[in-house]
Amino acid sequence: MSDPLAASYYAATASPWRPSPVEGDIACDVAVIGGGFTGVSAALACAERGFSVVLYEAEHIGFGASGRNGGQLIPGLRWTASELEAEFGRERTDALFNLCWRDNRVKARIAMHGIDCDVKAGHLEAAWTPGDFDALRREADYLASRFGYTTHVVEKAGLDAHISSPLYHGGIFDPHGGHFHPLNYVIGLAKAAEAAGVRIVEGRRVAPGDLDARFIIDATDSWIGEIEPNLGRYTVPIMNYNIATAPLANAHELLPSDAAVADSRFVLNYFRLSADKRLIFGGGERYSQRPPRDIAAFVRPFMAEVFPHIADAPIDYGWGGAVAVTMNRLPHIGRNGNIFFAHGFSGHGALVTTLAGELIAEAMVGTAERFDVLASLPSRPFPGGRWLRRPLATLGLLWYALRDRLG
Repeated sequence: MSDPLAASYYAATASPWRPSPVEGDIACDVAVIGGGFTGVSAALACAERGFSVVLYEAEHIGFGASGRNGGQLIPGLRWTASELEAEFGRERTDALFNLCWRDNRVKARIAMHGIDCDVKAGHLEAAWTPGDFDALRREADYLASRFGYTTHVVEKAGLDAHISSPLYHGGIFDPHGGHFHPLNYVIGLAKAAEAAGVRIVEGRRVAPGDLDARFIIDATDSWIGEIEPNLGRYTVPIMNYNIATAPLANAHELLPSDAAVADSRFVLNYFRLSADKRLIFGGGERYSQRPPRDIAAFVRPFMAEVFPHIADAPIDYGWGGAVAVTMNRLPHIGRNGNIFFAHGFSGHGALVTTLAGELIAEAMVGTAERFDVLASLPSRPFPGGRWLRRPLATLGLLWYALRDRLG
């Protein structure tokens, strides 16, 4: 399927990849549907445990959000650790923190397989308002005192060490976060999976009933409703758009620490430098599935607001894609009989998806304790049924967007 939203900087700079032909009987222990971070990491982890695995991807590896996202590696979940503890208590929060903040499986896989994906350390959350900065400071203090997890409070006067922009009121720098080339990461995982014995079939659309397998892993995220309509009730797709400028001579002045940055708004801007010194900038979510006619023109004003001195910089790439968002912004992970699923990472999945895939493999061999930590997160479907679910969700999201604009 031709997709004009897929013409990204990542696709233009992707590592060579073509799966080996799959011939003969494709019966297997585990069939994985979806070739993104979750599906490929699950396939690899299952093969490492001795299962025979076939992975099916309707397009190509990394076609969806895994190959199009902003490349930001942000530890944790969309909820802060203090919010998790207020809701779930100390013991469950300890388990969630150990998995989602401390256990960086992306970093481990990059090192294990020698994946060349331009990985860099450091992530800054930039405060949009003084109140946001106060909240970020409180969270940093909580992380340090409760978990011994060190971040760095950056006062407004010290922001120029990280970002050259007048907009923000301070921030929190997390050295455990970072950024990478997401498509090259998932291609690297796919190469490792194939080397471990996974058979990868691209360009074939399947449903669970088509598969001859003991276990099935549905890792289709934004497309999960097409595979499992009931699971599709738990998410709505939100369109995100990114641009990449031409290489910038003054790139080091924009982001001196070469950290990834995301701001504290609900409808946030997020940006970083590529390995070849382009600014990769994401901003301006849309709640319509129809993309803007000119993605570069749509995103440019958001970039110009943050960096007015490069408002007219040439833009070489503009692309977009859907992010599956749950009602509460926590991932929806679980099992129905022999079918495992993980979706709804709500724009915060670049790290947690690899972990989720590996936890599914653990559960498949009977060690479900860590899997259950994420599977026990609360979830409920969006109201409104098939026809009203998306419009009702859009109204709620528009309210939060309005609240951003009102400060």
